[in-house]
Amino acid sequence: MAKFQGVDYYNIDSLLSEEELLVRSTVREFVDDNVIPIIEKHNREGKFPKDLIPKMGELGFFGPTLPEKYGCAEMNNVAYGFIMQELERGDSGIRSFASVQSALVMYPIFTFGSEEQKEYWLPKLAKGEKIGCFGLTEPDFGSNPGGMITRAEKVDGGYKLNGAKMWITNGTIADVAVVWAKLDGVVKGFLVEKGTKGFEAPEMHGKHSLRASVTSELVFQDCVIPEKNILPNSGGLKSPLMCLNQARYGIAWGVIGSAMACYDSALEYAKSRIQFDKPIAAFQMTQEKLVHMVSEITKAQLLVLQLGRLKDQDKAKFTQISMAKRNNVYHALEIARMSREILGANGILDEYPVMRHAANLESVKTYEGTHEMHTLIIGEDITGIGAFK
Repeated sequence: MAKFQGVDYYNIDSLLSEEELLVRSTVREFVDDNVIPIIEKHNREGKFPKDLIPKMGELGFFGPTLPEKYGCAEMNNVAYGFIMQELERGDSGIRSFASVQSALVMYPIFTFGSEEQKEYWLPKLAKGEKIGCFGLTEPDFGSNPGGMITRAEKVDGGYKLNGAKMWITNGTIADVAVVWAKLDGVVKGFLVEKGTKGFEAPEMHGKHSLRASVTSELVFQDCVIPEKNILPNSGGLKSPLMCLNQARYGIAWGVIGSAMACYDSALEYAKSRIQFDKPIAAFQMTQEKLVHMVSEITKAQLLVLQLGRLKDQDKAKFTQISMAKRNNVYHALEIARMSREILGANGILDEYPVMRHAANLESVKTYEGTHEMHTLIIGEDITGIGAFK
């Protein structure tokens, strides 16, 4: 199988450092060798390829922007973006695993945790020895997380949790859940370890999307956790939203990988598929689709590169992250659908990655803030008028 060459119509590689290029080529090789050969089988069977976790940990894919003192790679945000991009080129489920582990588990422990929590959890999570999940969304509260009904109550020696979370990536296989609950009316973060009495994490089945990913419910029934398991520096809804910002940043990069995989598949197919005595790439309508795809990929690449540079300078605004997530997911899904059209009937076969990416991107468009919510976030920023209610 030919190795993936990437899509770079605007010579964006010339703007990258040697380290950034090295990280990308390392992850690209990992995906070509370890993900592409097995992913269709796992997607078909609805199973996450857990065998990949130790190798991903060894290569530094988890929490890569966090300090070396905690066993992390301490790389910049552009390099982190390329990890997300290449993993999602393999499958959104693989990127989701790494994204949750990094942005939604390691980041809140690093940002809101005690030194003891950081020293215990971060090195283990970085190596993939421990797996984490993030519990914010509830069965009745997705876009409005402030309405959460999961409660924490102070009891002797710790806290008692009651409530439920929904659509939780990694939940069933996680060793620790970062759970958000209201304590005396204020949102706080808690570390709930696997096996804690009163804590269940059943896996959700019947998905047509993200099939190679573990999606779960988290259920807490008088679940008592020790005092030391509260994230001491968390407080208010701003804390979990800061985590979502990190995840949205990774998604904005990740979906470029899906888009490139679909475009590359469609381009190669169009050049080799003969109809009416010539390749379908010779027809104007096919060329128009391919041109639209490469244009949108290029714009998405420029959007996240500048966002990454701003993030490294600590100047990225959450509204800018919303714009990148909203734009890039929308066009990645559009590119997947156009690629399916170019492949015709073959586009529905898992001999090609296109339909799998299209199905996955339907979920990615919804999670970490729907397209509509990001529209309203940017709308409020540019008009000064909130239109959420």
